[in-house]
Amino acid sequence: MTELRTLKVALLGCGNVGAQVARILIDDAGTLAQRTGARLELAGIAVRNLDAEREVDLPRDLFTTDGETLVKDADLVIELMGGIEPARSLILSAIQNGASVVTGNKALLAADGPALYEEADKAGVELSYEAAVAGAIPILRPIRDSLSGDRITRVLGIVNGTTNFILDQMDSTGAQFADALAEAQRLGYAEADPTADIEGHDAAAKAAILASLSFHTRFDLEHVYCEGITRVSAADIAAAKEAGFVIKLLAIAEKIGNGDGSEGVSVRVHPTLLPREHPLAAVRGAFNAVFVEAENAGELMFYGQGAGGTPTASAVLGDLVSAARRIVLGGPGRIESTTGHVPALPIDAATTSYYIGLDVADQPGVLAKIAQLFAEHGVSIEIMRQTIHRDADSNVESAELRIVTHRASEAALAATVEAVKGLDVINSVTSVLRVEGA
Repeated sequence: MTELRTLKVALLGCGNVGAQVARILIDDAGTLAQRTGARLELAGIAVRNLDAEREVDLPRDLFTTDGETLVKDADLVIELMGGIEPARSLILSAIQNGASVVTGNKALLAADGPALYEEADKAGVELSYEAAVAGAIPILRPIRDSLSGDRITRVLGIVNGTTNFILDQMDSTGAQFADALAEAQRLGYAEADPTADIEGHDAAAKAAILASLSFHTRFDLEHVYCEGITRVSAADIAAAKEAGFVIKLLAIAEKIGNGDGSEGVSVRVHPTLLPREHPLAAVRGAFNAVFVEAENAGELMFYGQGAGGTPTASAVLGDLVSAARRIVLGGPGRIESTTGHVPALPIDAATTSYYIGLDVADQPGVLAKIAQLFAEHGVSIEIMRQTIHRDADSNVESAELRIVTHRASEAALAATVEAVKGLDVINSVTSVLRVEGA
């Protein structure tokens, strides 16, 4: 029987995901050896605090605070510490010492991915990051490999479980945003400081990664238009439900023609109305899903748990096994397919529909004035609904108007909304949300 070689694995970080990765490497060592053709030896775990409590009981002698020395002696490095530094420096050190790297650090990849990919290409090693976008969902490998012979035209994703849980709570229970956020924090779906999630920053980093793979061009955070969900009200949710929609925070990357035969890519994150019959509308709780549209494959959807220690560890181990098999079998690391160099387009170039909520005076001619203004800006109205309200104190009536437009350029829609604000019959614009899938 052929003696299996041993590959040393360095683990950087031992939080929820890192602890589960370490457990699997130890508990499933035999199975992993069969799948890779080599023994994967957990050589050490670099952490900031040796005495911190861990979810998993792991051998004390594995822990070290000296990540630099640990990565220099490793064949494979798993980076799960998060943040920009020292993660970036340690990954670069690992690559320059000939180690392949598996990371789940979407913030680092979105901010400085191109430099890391270039260094990995030069060194002939792999930089893998399936866990960086949608937890357990295998989405990057299908886009990079399975669809490499196709042309992807659009990707829409629910890629942040925290915001999906909050919006789902608001939709299913009628809760206000603050109450739904508090429930997410109580259950552990949201951090004590939820800013990165609720302001859309986490989803924007993932959108940049998805766009880069889908359109073979390196996009970073500067190319992503980003809006969070903090302005989504219970009234917005209720009005959307009444009109047959659900509100989701979507990461969208789509190819757009410039009108002169050239193409560009719009990458954006924002709250979006989806028809309830759309597959993404059924994604509940903290789950994630990515909907891919390609010229030949058509519509594809990938669904599963987008966070959590064990589910995300599954994605990490998948990348690790793949990288280990490449070392065993020989050959260069996978080179990033970034040959398209498609320009990133501003949000104004996107084509979408709008949902607009208006508080208007209840008087004759209001609807005609609004319809005329929309027509003047080249924006067609698809749905218009009016509800009359009477103030109990003043006995004055006002009307709540809900409008859904047909698709138009973002620039035309934004100009229309600004013009509407100037009408003397408009008390206020209560909400403006984009619509997809209608």
